[in-house]
Amino acid sequence: MDRLKKPVWIASLVVSVVLLLLPSIFRLDGKPHADWQQFLGRFHPLVVHLPVGLILLVPLIEVAGRFRPALLEAAGFVLSLSVLSCLLALTLGYLLAYGSGDAGAGVIRHMWGGIAVTIAVGFCFFVRGASGSLRDAYPYLLAGAVLLLAWTAHQGGSLTHGDNYLTQYLPAPLKLVSFGSTNTKPQFPDSFYAQHIYPVLDANCVSCHGASKVKGSLRLDSYDRLMRGGEDGAVVIPGNTDRSTLLKRITLPKDDKKFMPSDGKPALKSEEITWIKAWIQQGASPEVQTLVGINVPPPHHEEPIPQVGDYSAKMGEIAQAAKAAGVTLVPVSKNLGDGLILNTTDAGTKFGDAQLAGLARFAPYIVEAELARTSVSDACFDTLEKFSHLRALHLEGTAVSGAGLAKLGQLQQLRYLNLSSTQVTEAGIAPLRSMKNLRHLYLYDTPAQPVAR
Repeated sequence: MDRLKKPVWIASLVVSVVLLLLPSIFRLDGKPHADWQQFLGRFHPLVVHLPVGLILLVPLIEVAGRFRPALLEAAGFVLSLSVLSCLLALTLGYLLAYGSGDAGAGVIRHMWGGIAVTIAVGFCFFVRGASGSLRDAYPYLLAGAVLLLAWTAHQGGSLTHGDNYLTQYLPAPLKLVSFGSTNTKPQFPDSFYAQHIYPVLDANCVSCHGASKVKGSLRLDSYDRLMRGGEDGAVVIPGNTDRSTLLKRITLPKDDKKFMPSDGKPALKSEEITWIKAWIQQGASPEVQTLVGINVPPPHHEEPIPQVGDYSAKMGEIAQAAKAAGVTLVPVSKNLGDGLILNTTDAGTKFGDAQLAGLARFAPYIVEAELARTSVSDACFDTLEKFSHLRALHLEGTAVSGAGLAKLGQLQQLRYLNLSSTQVTEAGIAPLRSMKNLRHLYLYDTPAQPVAR
């Protein structure tokens, strides 16, 4: 038995040294590598819960073993499984970071935490089987491993949910302690960048391109870092939307490998993309407070919106009509009274005035119509005036010229209208000026766009 102990200790030391040298051998440089590494690495979030549960189970069994000695043998077995599961989780986690090009302070901390936990648990296993004074160190080593596990788990959670995931809703007395943010706030707080561009990037992009986690050597958590770009160069070219990679990525089809935001996150809203495009085209300044053609009113307290009524009896008919038109009619919520959203993304240019007219019988139940980049023309307003509960209307990139826009004047609930990249003129939109409830009107890249002074 004694002859076996020395080789085992030597093996454990060798493994520990290899783990400590791993970051130097395979550096997390923020550059993506092989797809197979990412494929295997994506099992890390699933596998990582196994060592967490096993490690936490060990001290419970050790305590219970004081009253039922038969359990002590099980503690050694669970500890051995903990070592193996730590090695598996660490391997998959490293493949994920190395393969996908993840870097940043948060990733590095999580990586070193995983290495430390694995080494600590491995020494717990061997010290537990030792004798004499070395065996006396086992409880302290095990406690240290549990503390390391807690810290490492927090680092991993921060990568997924953000640095302030645990501290955001702290009780007021505990907030006396400062938990600093890793983000750099805009230098000009009243600028268009600070008010509208930075919040969009912070909410959708910084989790992968911030201080804690960096993909492609690109950080978007400050203006300077945004303009600095990443490993492929600048992502924002002031005044040139065609060469600005950031805009290209957020407007790609969602199933494109290079689409951003990645990892299954929802696409940016159309108005957010409009803001970013206009901001880049007009110089991408960190200081200017307004952009030509972009009018974003201050937050307004909305009155309760009337319900559309119960259309449950027509669900089958609605689904059939939507399928025939190549569109979707999706409930806003589980409460049918909140209405339906007409989405034409799948139909594209195959959807025109005739298809819209075919849905007119369901007009009272539709509260949002997304008709952007379809084939609708000015004739669509003959149908849209029947959408009595319409609150948002997207017509950007269509052939409408403004003739017939006056018919929208009777839509008392219409709050949002996007006419960007159309041929509407100032005369065409004149009737809309009297619509008091219309709070968001977008005219970017149209003849009606206000001229810069």
